[in-house]
Amino acid sequence: MNSNKRLVEEVFSKIPSVDTAIVNEVINKELKNLNKKIIVLDDDPTGVQTVHGISVYTDWSLDSIDKGFKEDNSMFFILTNSRGFTAAETTKAHQEIAANIVEAAERNNRKFIIISRGDSTLRGHYPLETKVLKETVESNSATRFDGEVILPFFKEGGRFTIDNIHFVQYDEYLIPAGETEFAKDRTFGYTKSNLGEWAEEKSQGEFKAKNMTYISLESLRSLDIETIEQQLLKVENFNKVIVNAVDYSDVKIFTVALIRAMNKGKNFMFRSAAALTKVIGGVSDKTLLTREELISEDTNNGGLVIIGSHVKKTTEQFEELKKSDAVEFIEFNVHLVLEPEKFEKELDRVVETTNQLITEGENVAVYTRRERLDLGEGKKEEELKLSVKISDAVTNIVKRLQVRPSFIIAKGGITSSDIGTKGLEVQRATVAGQIRPGIPVWTTGSESKFPGISYVIFPGNVGTKTDLKEVVEMLNKK
Repeated sequence: MNSNKRLVEEVFSKIPSVDTAIVNEVINKELKNLNKKIIVLDDDPTGVQTVHGISVYTDWSLDSIDKGFKEDNSMFFILTNSRGFTAAETTKAHQEIAANIVEAAERNNRKFIIISRGDSTLRGHYPLETKVLKETVESNSATRFDGEVILPFFKEGGRFTIDNIHFVQYDEYLIPAGETEFAKDRTFGYTKSNLGEWAEEKSQGEFKAKNMTYISLESLRSLDIETIEQQLLKVENFNKVIVNAVDYSDVKIFTVALIRAMNKGKNFMFRSAAALTKVIGGVSDKTLLTREELISEDTNNGGLVIIGSHVKKTTEQFEELKKSDAVEFIEFNVHLVLEPEKFEKELDRVVETTNQLITEGENVAVYTRRERLDLGEGKKEEELKLSVKISDAVTNIVKRLQVRPSFIIAKGGITSSDIGTKGLEVQRATVAGQIRPGIPVWTTGSESKFPGISYVIFPGNVGTKTDLKEVVEMLNKK
């Protein structure tokens, strides 16, 4: 196991450097030639982890998509939360989304690009979602897709693609994605780390790794934009384009070639992590957000942290947070979900205590019991139903808050999505920026339960061991 792990330093030392000043000049010029609205479908709310000043809509009604098209920004996000959906649910959602995009585009007389923003560790409904988008757009319009770009690089989370193999960084080592805990995901597991082989595995052999187009680090680093453009011009039959990248400059060089190919009539669908959206959306770099930007000084109330995710990194960060004296902890015993009356009482207790502590100016961390609820073999569906009940209960904590916290942090993708849409009832939020690399903050819209509150969306598998603790302490009342 992990026999293929490699030292980060060793791998990176062999990759030729590139003049970033030249790269930035070329991409900024090329983006002016991209006259298309960029619509990012985010399968959980962590996909805005590289952008700022961008709208996120939490529904995909024609009205919301039309508003997105009318914005001055070239790009907007739609939160689908589809990583928490069944295959049937996500199929229906993506059919609706694609049909509404086509209609809104016609109304506004705009061309568009759809980016399906998925997990940088390759989990999610792939290839189902992009396939449904392709088929629905094609059957509702004259648009035809030549290929699909796969680009899961995400620097802030330590996800790199080198020699077509996707790696996840753990401390000073790079581990092939197929050998990580993410590949063992119960719903979205996979075995391959080579992205061509992964796409072949996921498409059950419909697309063959040997026929895919590979954009190498060598051609990117030698600024061989012409060759990359030629590679893209040859793609047909919705074949896959695998993009290697270890830095934003790689994505920028690729995007230059991509825009040129698109301006010659090629159309692509995209399955990517968060890096591509920042580059193609022309989003500038922004320094990390400060406490002053996030918290209004006229509140004496405490903040709220909700911890739902169970991945290893979350557990480590939670252990660190426990060492802080800036937080009061409440354990929510979600295993009582098997006994509805007791579960209801437990939820009442958590809600009551949370309201009381926040009013007293204390920061509160509510966490779900850390052991997984395991009903044994062959009980996946029942487990899923119970996990939805648990998720609803966690969301209810926010729904039933009687006091406005000074801030809200949600840990984990699905947790943060449910709290944003159901608990805070956000329809449109603006991404304020990041509080730590890869950790985004929403400013909630006027329709929300707490308008204008800073809502920190803390992905389950991002950040250093001490990041959660440091973020909470930074936001703590001085």
